[in-house]
Amino acid sequence: MILELTITLAKILFIIGITVGFFAPVLTWVERKQSAIMQDRVGANRADIMGFTALGLFHAIADAIKMFTKEDFVPQGANRFLHTLSPIIAVIPAILTFAVVPFGGQYELWGTKVNLVISDLDVGLLFVFAIASIATYGYVISGWASNNNWSLLGSMRTASQMISYEVTMGLTIVGVLMVYGTMKLTEIGAAQEDFFNWGFFLQPVGFFMFLAASIAENKRIPFDAPEAESELVAGYFTEYSGLKFGMFFMSEFIEMVTIGAIVTILFFGGWHIPFLSSATLLLWFDFLGTNWANLVLMLIHIGVFWAKVIFFIWFQMTIRWTLPRFRYDQIMKLGWKILLPLSLANILVTGIVILVVN
Repeated sequence: MILELTITLAKILFIIGITVGFFAPVLTWVERKQSAIMQDRVGANRADIMGFTALGLFHAIADAIKMFTKEDFVPQGANRFLHTLSPIIAVIPAILTFAVVPFGGQYELWGTKVNLVISDLDVGLLFVFAIASIATYGYVISGWASNNNWSLLGSMRTASQMISYEVTMGLTIVGVLMVYGTMKLTEIGAAQEDFFNWGFFLQPVGFFMFLAASIAENKRIPFDAPEAESELVAGYFTEYSGLKFGMFFMSEFIEMVTIGAIVTILFFGGWHIPFLSSATLLLWFDFLGTNWANLVLMLIHIGVFWAKVIFFIWFQMTIRWTLPRFRYDQIMKLGWKILLPLSLANILVTGIVILVVN
């Protein structure tokens, strides 16, 4: 029992460390540098320690110091309690989602079975959608509690956009569930050891629709109408400063990591390497002994999984700095008139193909 609790605690600390401790601050630097490279600029390079700029990485530290020390301003007439609570509601679901996301398979190390997922739920996919939808309340409450017209308009846009695309995002996953016959993310990942059994090949239309709906759910360009600086100042978080403002930004970056992880598990083989099975890797490292070979296999799988996640983070950043913002009516039209019918058609076609194949 103590060993199991220790392993679970280690997995929780690992996920929090890599999402909040690594990705959240580093992605602020990545966004600046990638946009600078795409626009033929230098990018962030002023913050330094004893003359060393480390390619601008110290800007993440400077941002953190600024957020912790900046005044926490609450507008006159605002609801102080809800104004404080909303960024917490926004950021926690982004982290909680990783409770059911596997970042590796099952391994036996020195007589102990190690499953690289915090909680291996039978309804893992439902858990992801249920927890992710809670974040909507944080964004809506933030706009209302700020006592600001621009913030309220931004929160209303957020509510309608996130609810609209949650429907499509859920339906795009139905095809994946039909193909693999399970909602358990560990089983979906394990079923994709064969390269041609990856979800991308079995559900290509579902992949593109899910990615589009996920980016819209995260309110990133080209779906950032809830923030729309040219229209709404900064949207739902106009009246936020300091650490509260930082929490909204952190939730956005962590959600990018979450999207990359879910896409990797559902459509791109999870922790598996194309054309290279786990059994083959174990044979390569058999000279180390069973336990050490399994340990090396586990580390390789963890590295492969996070490498795929990083690729999809880069892809989301590329989209963000390539496409212009959609108008609000275009966003709603895409969600309800294009993606929703396509997702229903995808379910129908998937069902027909499964019947024919069987």
